[in-house]
Amino acid sequence: MFKSISKTLLVGLFTILPIVLTVYLLYWLATTSEQVLGGALRWLLPNILYFPGLGIIAGLLLIFLIGLLMKMVLVRQLFSFGEQIFFGLPLVKTVYRAIRELFDFFSPKKEGLGQVVIVNYNDMEVIGFITEEDTARLPQPYQGGDRVPVYIPMSYMVGGFTLMISRSKLKPCNMRIDQAMRFAMTAGITGRET
Repeated sequence: MFKSISKTLLVGLFTILPIVLTVYLLYWLATTSEQVLGGALRWLLPNILYFPGLGIIAGLLLIFLIGLLMKMVLVRQLFSFGEQIFFGLPLVKTVYRAIRELFDFFSPKKEGLGQVVIVNYNDMEVIGFITEEDTARLPQPYQGGDRVPVYIPMSYMVGGFTLMISRSKLKPCNMRIDQAMRFAMTAGITGRET
């Protein structure tokens, strides 16, 4: 009886936890935007023009404006210059580069990034993602070679490892990147289309 109750509680927890975490993240982003930008707008605008939620609207407009500005060559060069300053700071460069590369990995601007493949290892298959198609961009021993970096995610973790694997050892996988990542991260539990 207690086993059945605890199993039911776990099912309920695992059902509601992703919803709660998603809603909380959106809530946190909205309240942070409202506190920071709303406070600045209250200081700049007369009280009659300010209304609750103006900080959130300003945050969305700011993100959109930054996206538009990043299309300009001069702005991209200035941004790149600023990044080089970050890359020169001892502790900051490690954290910033890791976060930047993670976002670049999932960014839609790079074509071919994250191509889903199947890696065969001792008659076992794992799902992986080719993280760099252009071998000229790889470290010296791998430039122009047959091997490409393949990221193998771990189930239920934000982690994994990267292997340099010959293209001949990779089998294309007919899955979207988000489907394959969800399948790998949940240990195959979410195999069906949602």
